[in-house]
Amino acid sequence: MPWTKWYPRFATQALLAQVVVLLLVVGFGFVLVTVLLREELEQQYQQRALTIARAIAADRTIARHVAAHELSPEVRQHAEAVRIRTGALFVSVIDERGVRYAHIDPTRVGETGTVTREVLAGRELDGIEHGTLGTSARGRVPLRDDDGTVVGEVVAGISAGAIYDRLRELLQAAAGFTVVTLLLGMAGAALLTRQLKRQTLGLEPRDLADLLREREAVLHGIDEGVLAVDEADRVTVCNDAAARLIGKPLAPGMPLAATKLPAGLRALLVRRPPARGVTTTTEDRTLVVSATPVRRGEHDLGRVLTMRDRTELEQMARELDVVRALSDALRAQAHEYTNRLHVLFGLLHHGHEREAEAYVRQLMNDPLATEHGDGARLRDPYVRGVLAAKNAAAAERGVDLRLGDESFVPRRLTVPLDAVTVLGNLLDNAIHAAARGRRRPAWVEVSLVAQADTLEVVVVDSGDGVPEALEDRLFEPGITTNADGDKPHGIGLTLARQVARRHGGDLALTSRHGTECGAVFVARLPGVLEAVDPWVEPSRRATGGSSEAVAKETP
Repeated sequence: MPWTKWYPRFATQALLAQVVVLLLVVGFGFVLVTVLLREELEQQYQQRALTIARAIAADRTIARHVAAHELSPEVRQHAEAVRIRTGALFVSVIDERGVRYAHIDPTRVGETGTVTREVLAGRELDGIEHGTLGTSARGRVPLRDDDGTVVGEVVAGISAGAIYDRLRELLQAAAGFTVVTLLLGMAGAALLTRQLKRQTLGLEPRDLADLLREREAVLHGIDEGVLAVDEADRVTVCNDAAARLIGKPLAPGMPLAATKLPAGLRALLVRRPPARGVTTTTEDRTLVVSATPVRRGEHDLGRVLTMRDRTELEQMARELDVVRALSDALRAQAHEYTNRLHVLFGLLHHGHEREAEAYVRQLMNDPLATEHGDGARLRDPYVRGVLAAKNAAAAERGVDLRLGDESFVPRRLTVPLDAVTVLGNLLDNAIHAAARGRRRPAWVEVSLVAQADTLEVVVVDSGDGVPEALEDRLFEPGITTNADGDKPHGIGLTLARQVARRHGGDLALTSRHGTECGAVFVARLPGVLEAVDPWVEPSRRATGGSSEAVAKETP
């Protein structure tokens, strides 16, 4: 088995680092407290020794005996009584010559000892000194007679053992407090490490760095939009493709309620069950969205949306539908015109000129006919082709497709695909509603009116209208009034309104429950027609919009 280096996990490293720091801080703190406490106790005991010495030096009787050089037992007795009461190690009285008048050892009274010159000069001294009785805190005070002359000194000492016994007691209490503090600090460090491990999902820093690099490479290197929110519904990820698809970038940390996302996307982010291949729309795009909840163990980490742009695909599909419908209509018309030619040939062959003339007049009065071939009311071939195709489709379902009397489009379309998309979707829905409705005969009426470069489309059907429950949601993706499921529905009206609004217009439902008709849809498409023809518009206004008059004045 090959030998490999073992590195503790990051959480373990963090815990060990915190424990080491705590030990160092607490250790240095304890040492500092010990030093400071020792110095403070030594100062206190030195002051106590000075106080004892001052009390004895203040006795005038002792000063007189020392000044007279009388080795009176009274001096030793008084000094011994003070020592016993104060717990001092010793109390000594010495004159200026060094002769002892009081000592803890009575046999040494009268002997000559050491006199401190600074004390004889009138100064008080304190400190820690070493002597025959061991180490002690000592205080030295000048002994003065009645006229203030220094005649000796008083020395009081307190055993250093008492100092260090007291220091030991205080340090034991401090040590207990330090241990408790250290244990609390280690417990806090352990909790912090556990919290860190939970928030990083057990990943190591190198793993997090790898994930960050991979995320940046993946999110900004794909064409799909990725939008993610956390468990608190705050945006965490919005890559470049997602910002392009929804029309604006979203900053990380932004609350979902403040993003003003389309209702479809916001609903997918709020709902927690997964969703696949849901079609929704923005202001100018059709998106296919998948929503996936993100979990790790029992933790809810939020939700991720992946978005794909289907706008161009939907437009191509609609264009293909239009081309297929036109092709079917041309085949049907070719067959129909062949039958009409056969009828005319038969009538003329058998000499029925009057019946043939009446038959031709009937064909010319068809409201969806080409009107003498000059397209007087509907000049655009795309519009005429769609109407012809939808007329054939309506006839197959028993629906009469009518062209409104006010219809007048004297110019060609500049964006035929968009206009045909809106018109075709409205006619498909109207024909379907009329065929399923209760009114008979079933009919659909379409009116096309040109105003400058704007095309207005009004589609009315004889169906049962839009249910009240769907009125406010009719233009949302996936909403349909089709209950029989004969073909996929739910995107046509959404796409039509999207196209209209892209041109600065709109699509609206203006009548819902009319007594004489079903639904009335009105679409306004600015900028889809050629520039105004000054020779045609005045002619239409002068003749009141009559198709026959316009036909006469139109080349």
